[in-house]
Amino acid sequence: MANTIFQLLSDFFARYGYWAVFFGVMLENVGVPVPGETVLLFAGFLAFQGKIHILPAILTAIAGATTGASLGYLLGWHGGTPVVNRLLGRFPRLRKQYDESQRIFQKHGQWAVFAARFITGLRVFAGVLAGVLRMPFSTFMLFSFAGAVCWAFVIGYVGFLFGSNWDKLVHFVGRMDRIALIILAGITLVLLLVRLVRGKKAA
Repeated sequence: MANTIFQLLSDFFARYGYWAVFFGVMLENVGVPVPGETVLLFAGFLAFQGKIHILPAILTAIAGATTGASLGYLLGWHGGTPVVNRLLGRFPRLRKQYDESQRIFQKHGQWAVFAARFITGLRVFAGVLAGVLRMPFSTFMLFSFAGAVCWAFVIGYVGFLFGSNWDKLVHFVGRMDRIALIILAGITLVLLLVRLVRGKKAA
């Protein structure tokens, strides 16, 4: 399986270059279940091999993620629930992920937009859900772009660090969501501690 993925992505990058990163990431963020994260990891892997450059790949991923999320937001805002239901009708396996993502959004609001970058199912629906739930576009864009920057640098350099061993990288991909949740929990804890300290100083 790992060799098949490697061959498919190699052919894709040989034909489209950085456009493979842009459209792979963009389509996933619009709401199409394309493995955008795997595409970016492979871009980092290729950068280690010297076939592309890591910084342009990361910047391309940021542009793709931001563009895709914005299009997803507009789709959710103007199409609403009927469009979402049509999308889920074509990809019924995503229904559970969508329902779970909706619960997370309703509970955490804009922070779910930021965190969505690091969680596979939530990343697909972040823009669409923000539009459906009428989150202000300026708020959405701020947290979406901040998340895209953090995500692209982390995932791009993870691929770069594993650039000497594709099999290890594929194994690591399977654990990405779990590791991402640990990282997000750490970030959340730091933010809470900072808020607590500021609150005590203000008092």
